Amino acid sequence: MTATKALPRPIRVLVAKPGLDGHDRGAKVVAAALRDAGMEVIYTGLHQTPEMIATAAIQEDVDVVGLSILSGAHMTLFPRVRALLDAQGRQDILLTGGGIIPAEDAAALEGQGIGKLFGPGTPLADLIEYINGWAARHLVA
Repeated sequence: MTATKALPRPIRVLVAKPGLDGHDRGAKVVAAALRDAGMEVIYTGLHQTPEMIATAAIQEDVDVVGLSILSGAHMTLFPRVRALLDAQGRQDILLTGGGIIPAEDAAALEGQGIGKLFGPGTPLADLIEYINGWAARHLVA
């Protein structure tokens, strides 16, 4: 899959691993797939705080932040990053991600302004399609 051709520029995505979880293979696979789909990808590496993630997102002027969370702290980390982005006037950034997130938690987070969340085994094409669809609706030429 490739990035949507009608966009004025490539979609910029920040992929981050918040917290103490040291498993980043999935995040690296996602980052490579998004890059291969024509997106500009910044990977922050392991052990990022919400503040570090929000700061990097703003400094890099990204369109999307994707968090990979396997630690169970998703109900704290997603809302904290969203609040930090919003406080800087960046409500326009899509905050999405994945990990081990129960369906009821994903629904609660989506109700708080978090984008669609993806679980283990989700085809990469689904994530790429989701981001491309969001970008086609939100990024103007």
